[in-house]
Amino acid sequence: MRTSACSASNICVPVLCLLLLMKNKVDSVDLLAPEEVMAAPGGLVEIACQYDLQFKERPKYWCKGSIYELCRILVRTTRKTQHDRCSITDDREAGVFTVTMTSLMESDEDKYWCVISRSGRNVYKSVRLVITQTATTSTTTKSSFLAQQETSLWASLRWFLFLVTLGCLAMTHVVVWRMEASRNPESEMTDM
Repeated sequence: MRTSACSASNICVPVLCLLLLMKNKVDSVDLLAPEEVMAAPGGLVEIACQYDLQFKERPKYWCKGSIYELCRILVRTTRKTQHDRCSITDDREAGVFTVTMTSLMESDEDKYWCVISRSGRNVYKSVRLVITQTATTSTTTKSSFLAQQETSLWASLRWFLFLVTLGCLAMTHVVVWRMEASRNPESEMTDM
């Protein structure tokens, strides 16, 4: 019977390791934002960055630049929440911080970042702002955000279901193997 517990732990350890390795993939669901937002020159845009409620007390900010590590912070929730044509609000109950940019100019077209500050590595998500005369309204932005949220949720859920199925298959294999071994104790002796 001791070999049974040993075999089960030998199967469980790799499954647990896979779950830990998958943690980084699941973290991507901690912060959701639209990949691209279109707006007209002179108009305004609101970008909703939805986050996991575990981050509701953490500082959030909005920065501009093609590379996250080099981006320039425009507004933060911990300081003055409005600067120039940018403002930021944080609805901690809903888990959404919203950035509003007004009087948009063509020079505003760039890559921006929704960021949650935390110890270790910050959580961030890029948003591409496109300034065009044929811009869609912010309702399109919100609907694409919801579609992205559903996609991200499914991506994490399918990996979880895959690992659960893999674990069940492995455990079934171990149980069948143990049942066969207990029925034929002589075959184990001849294998040695």
